[in-house]
Amino acid sequence: MLRQKLNDALKTAMREKNKLVVSTLRLILAAVKDRDIAARSEDNDSGISETELLKLLQGMVKQRRESAAVYEKGDRAELAEKELAEIEIIHQFLPKQIDGKEMEAIVEKIIADAGAEKLKDMGRVMSSLREQYLGQMDFGKASAIIKSKLS
Repeated sequence: MLRQKLNDALKTAMREKNKLVVSTLRLILAAVKDRDIAARSEDNDSGISETELLKLLQGMVKQRRESAAVYEKGDRAELAEKELAEIEIIHQFLPKQIDGKEMEAIVEKIIADAGAEKLKDMGRVMSSLREQYLGQMDFGKASAIIKSKLS
């Protein structure tokens, strides 16, 4: 389903001659194809799953955030803006993002459900969050909330 959305969006962007969207979607589809090929070598003919596709997209967002920060430090605002624009394009294919108070409430619930009391229980909490909310939140921010709650 997500693959089809990506392909449809690419076709639309090509018709509209939107170069940034076309290049971003081609990068995404190339990364998907690479992962599919790697999965085939492991006897998985169907390619990567939707879950792995969401992880891939989240990784691309994280990578672009880091690149934008580096570009801003290097006084390259035009490159940072391009990275941020690509993030917005990628976000169109991710589920609604959870943040703020809603994220904090979810983290508190997961901590309670997992019976986590100390910082050493953080791995269990993060694992549970990743299972239930993959593609829906920034796990870096969630990690900071978990640390604050468990320390």
